Amino acid sequence: MKQDDLLWKAVLEDVFDDTLLFFFKERAGVFDLEKGFEFLDKELDQLFPERGTTGNMRYVDKLVKVFTKQGEEKWLLVHVEVQGYNDPGFAKRMFTYFYRILDKYDKLVTCIAIFTGDNRRYMTGEYHYEFMGVENTFKYNTYRIIDQDADELRKSDNPFALVILTALIALQKGKKLEDELVPMKIDILRALAQKAIPRKKIRGIMNFLKHYVKFEKPENNIKFEEAIIAVTGKNTANMGTEEYLLLKFQKEGMEEGLEKGLEKGLEMGREEAAQEKNVAFVKSLLSNTDFDDEKIASLVGVNVAFVKEIKTLL
Repeated sequence: MKQDDLLWKAVLEDVFDDTLLFFFKERAGVFDLEKGFEFLDKELDQLFPERGTTGNMRYVDKLVKVFTKQGEEKWLLVHVEVQGYNDPGFAKRMFTYFYRILDKYDKLVTCIAIFTGDNRRYMTGEYHYEFMGVENTFKYNTYRIIDQDADELRKSDNPFALVILTALIALQKGKKLEDELVPMKIDILRALAQKAIPRKKIRGIMNFLKHYVKFEKPENNIKFEEAIIAVTGKNTANMGTEEYLLLKFQKEGMEEGLEKGLEKGLEMGREEAAQEKNVAFVKSLLSNTDFDDEKIASLVGVNVAFVKEIKTLL
């Protein structure tokens, strides 16, 4: 996956409660945010095994179990899709996701499509089917970042607005000189520091801001690092982000596993590569992040017992 895709996936998890309230402000009383959320990434892969099998294409999508205030076991499902390029089959895919999710869980389902591209024309919010007397129209929630007002986002009390504002500024690359984007990025940093939100959320949004809007000139990156020090009192130049660690460790794990696996033959090598990749990936996450065992297991695609076993070897 592209690094920007990983950044989106991570920040959605970091501030998903704010994401819900950002898009469904008038329905805020429905959600029981104190119970937290369950991210059903594995279940999404099982429902859609075809994801990523065509041309190495991957999608930025999340399926989230959200509890409501109607009772102990009352919950609904939220499907979030982040789309940044023209895909003629996008609306049909949204419909396919919806009916498979509804069929499997038989729970209330809502869908959000966040469009991050710079083309105002190609995105649609509905899928229509009609053939020989059969007709169906599926509509879903859409949000086009390029249409948003930067001042309104900056004034918002919702931290997720700063994520959207970051993505909006990123769309200015190529339209504005890089030197013009630096103060805009620093302005978001200052707005983030002024909000009374948990440190974990601040770190997640700052990671997104730091790496989603990229500068080619080294001096501009230095200016931003200096701004971070001025605002937070900390130097994050060597801190990195969870998302970039994931990319780095996945690559290292795959290379190490493949190297060993190829020595045992093609078929056995594939199995060995997968196992070595998982071991290397888990070791790196345990050593370099503060993720708990459950999150590491979810990211790597293994069970929690596997993570605990690797932890005993460190």
